[in-house]
Amino acid sequence: MAEITIRVNGSDAPLSVDPRTSLLDLLRERLGLTGTKKGCDHGQCGACTVLIDGRRANACLALAIAQDGSDVTTVEGLASAEGPADGGDLHPLQAAFIERDAFQCGYCTPGQLCSAAGMLAEGGPSAVTPDLAEDPRLTPAEIRERMSGNLCRCGAYVNIVAAITDVARTGAGDGARAGARAGAREAVT
Repeated sequence: MAEITIRVNGSDAPLSVDPRTSLLDLLRERLGLTGTKKGCDHGQCGACTVLIDGRRANACLALAIAQDGSDVTTVEGLASAEGPADGGDLHPLQAAFIERDAFQCGYCTPGQLCSAAGMLAEGGPSAVTPDLAEDPRLTPAEIRERMSGNLCRCGAYVNIVAAITDVARTGAGDGARAGARAGAREAVT
């Protein structure tokens, strides 16, 4: 067993874990955070997407022991990650998903939400960006490409893209994107 401390949704969690335990299993089985879903357990569906230090990651592929000292945000902590919440507040993405009916069965929704939150914080081009020197606008094509690691078996993609587009247009992710771009520039220089 290894002793680690992970900050989960703003609270430190000192834990004793088997080195083989995935972050997904730790979140669901040890911490009772069942919002993060186990889909394929191979990193192919995105149902287990969480934010690790602000970047999206498949929790099924991340070893819990490797996250010692990391800040992990699950769907349960998404609203409070945006700032002070009174318990009833929703993250702008959660509100947009409800408004746009961007889910059917809802199984993939937690991963979609965490992935979208991470995507809004990312800067730089994607595989569909025409000019690799620019930080493109988040058009529906850009959003589809950037969210391609998250599958929806019900096919709610049109509404998922519309919900993310709504949030991108309101600028809810602008501050995070600017910070990500500045951090990337500092890392290069």
